[in-house]
Order: sequence, then C-alpha cells, then structure tokens
Amino acid sequence: MGLLDYLKTQFLEIIEWQDDSRDTISFRFPDQDKEIKNGAQLIVRESQTAQFVYLGQFGDTFSPGKYTLTTDNIPILSTLKGWKYGLHSPFKADLYYVNTRLFTGNKWGTSNPIMMRDADFGIVRARAFGTFDFHVTDVKTFLKEVAGTDDHFRLDEFADTMRSRIVSVFTEALASAKVPVLDIAARYQELGAALLPIINAQVTAKYGLEIPSFIVENVSLPPEVEAAIDKRSSMAAVGNLNDYVKFQMAESLTKEGGAAGGMAGTGAGLGAGLAIGQQMMAAMNQPQATPAAGGGAAAAPAVAAASAVPELLGSADVAKVLGVSEADVLASLEKGDIKGKKIGSTWRITRTALDEFLK
Repeated sequence: MGLLDYLKTQFLEIIEWQDDSRDTISFRFPDQDKEIKNGAQLIVRESQTAQFVYLGQFGDTFSPGKYTLTTDNIPILSTLKGWKYGLHSPFKADLYYVNTRLFTGNKWGTSNPIMMRDADFGIVRARAFGTFDFHVTDVKTFLKEVAGTDDHFRLDEFADTMRSRIVSVFTEALASAKVPVLDIAARYQELGAALLPIINAQVTAKYGLEIPSFIVENVSLPPEVEAAIDKRSSMAAVGNLNDYVKFQMAESLTKEGGAAGGMAGTGAGLGAGLAIGQQMMAAMNQPQATPAAGGGAAAAPAVAAASAVPELLGSADVAKVLGVSEADVLASLEKGDIKGKKIGSTWRITRTALDEFLK
C-alpha cells in the first residue's frame, strides 16, 4: 500500500448514516480515529438531523440534504477550532445523527399514586397509565438533557430515562388543570387533549421534545372513591326519587299479586278507598246548594246532599246521603232499584245512578 492509499484510509470523505433499526433515536458517527477531510460530503437523509460537537461544545447543525464541508458551511466549528485562515487540513470532531421521525405508542404509567385535591371527594390518590407519541424538535437540548454522550441511544433507553419524567410532568399538569376526579374517570380522551398543551410546554423546554398525542387509557381510584362514584351514578339514573318509589311500590304489588292474588285486590281496594276519601273531603268543603223554590220538603235536602257527593260512592256513602241504613241501600241494590256495580263483595254506585234514583 502506497502513502497516498494509506492517507485515503485515514480521512473521511463521505459521511452518512443509513438507519434501518426503527428504534434508534440518536447515533454518534463512528469515525474510528479518522479525520474528516476538507471538502468531505455530508449526507443527511429525511427525518435526520446532523449535529457537530467539538470538545464538548455544540457546533453546526445540518438538516436533511447533501453538503460539502468547508469553512463556509461550518462557520461555528471554524470559530470553535480557531482556524484563522480557513479550513485547509483535515479536522476531527464528533458528529451525532438524531432521528427526528415520530415515535408512536410509547407507554407511561405512575409507579406510585398521585395525590390530588378534589372539590367533591377532598384529597384522593389516583394511579394512571397510557401511551404517548413524540419526536425530537430541538436537537441540542435533546442531546444535552436526554441522550448525553451515548453513542447509540435507543428507544428502550429513552423509555427508562423519560418514563419518570413524563409522569412527573403529567402530575404537575393534572394538578394545575384542577380536573375533577369524576371527569377524569369518565373522559380519558378529553383529559389527554386538555393536558397536552401544558405537558408540551414543559417537555419542549426541558428535553427538546414535542408530544403530538398524549392518551390517558385508565385512571384507577381507591375502592372507596369508586364506590362513591357508583352511588352517585345510581342516583342520577334513578332521577325523580318520588316517582321511583311509586314505581317500586307498584312493582312490589304486582309481584305479590302474582304469588297471592288477594294482595293485588287489596292494593286496588286501598287505592280506590283513598280516592273516595279524597273526593268526600273535597265535597265536604264545597258550599251547600240552595234548594229550588217550590220543591218538596223531603226531596230538597236529598237533592242538595246528592249534588255535593263525589262521582263514585260505596253503599255506606249512599246510606249517609239518603239518611237510611246501609242494609236498606244493599237491599235496593240487590233489587235493582239503585243501579250499581258489585266488585267482589263491595258495591260501587256512580253519582249519576244516585241522581236517577232520587228522581
């Protein structure tokens, strides 16, 4: 091997990173103690950013494209290295490639419960987990705060490094948003969208990342809080408590009537008796009608009394109106003199039938 061939092997003429791993976030180009040749070609592919680092200081940053490395293209590095008369010789510097594509489906979760102050339940403890997507937006901040000097920073390392930081940011965002526990348990998707601007403001400034999607998949609460939520949901489902109690009583009477027929009849009789009592009380409060002039002395009080009675009466009620015994009324009902309807052992007479009898 001649001297020229040897020198060629010592200089880097083409610098590029072909990534097919799908899990690499940053990668330090392996120079293998080689120097970068003046005029070398730097190739940066789509979804990549190239960052020069010289003696621990950030140099020039290159977005996707093809570049010829001269002092015109690397002014920051030229200043850091102290070239007074331009780049005329090979140089040595670290070059990091950063993958800026979107990394999706990264899991996050709280290892310990989050202490929250809630307006409804006071201080509660909650655990949460979900997924998020991210991509690198500020290469220098990301390399400084997250990847460091790692020559091959992968997604699993990122998960170990960032999971606790993401949870910390989520906890702070949740506390500042003051979202009620009931809303957290019911609206996960809306919660993630609401917290996203707060989370991004901190993540971008601290770590050079942007999170386009932050999903809360589950928030688990202590059993006593979940029981309180269930009770509140049940009360909301019941609605009007008075109507619900009436419905339950009706259902109970129907079921008992199916098992023992007498209970349904008894319930119906009680309901009818209650209605009659209410009607009689209303009738007692009504003013008495004045007898018509020229009417019979005996018929007038009966007609006046009949005009004040309710629409539906029992045999005892008719006896009171007519001023006779209940036995006489029952006898007239059996003969058909008074028109009525017998339900079981009880007679029911309409006011119209009583009026017809008085005529």
